[in-house]
Amino acid sequence: QARVVESGGGLAQPGGSLNLTCVVSGTIVNLWDMAWHRQAHGKERELVAKITVGGEVTYSESVKGRFTASRARMTLSLQMKSLRPEDTAVYYCSVGSSTKVAHWGQGTQVTVSS
Repeated sequence: QARVVESGGGLAQPGGSLNLTCVVSGTIVNLWDMAWHRQAHGKERELVAKITVGGEVTYSESVKGRFTASRARMTLSLQMKSLRPEDTAVYYCSVGSSTKVAHWGQGTQVTVSS
């Protein structure tokens, strides 16, 4: 019965910025890792950034140095800078263990196009 809701997606030009927000309710968030994932058209879903219950942050190599994830109680944020066309995807927020997702959001579309 946990709810995970993403917002903040939209259209950006290459080099631009967007900020995504994920709000989680219906579960004890501090017991779980939280993460951002993305799925581009016709491709598999991939991990973008994760913040563990202990506060450790990891990023995929493709976004390292450009994206910044932060966590505050029931909210997970993703600051995206220097966007590239290959960042175009549906971005999903999740809560879960260190190896398994327990709850997914519905996703928010990010489109980077010139």
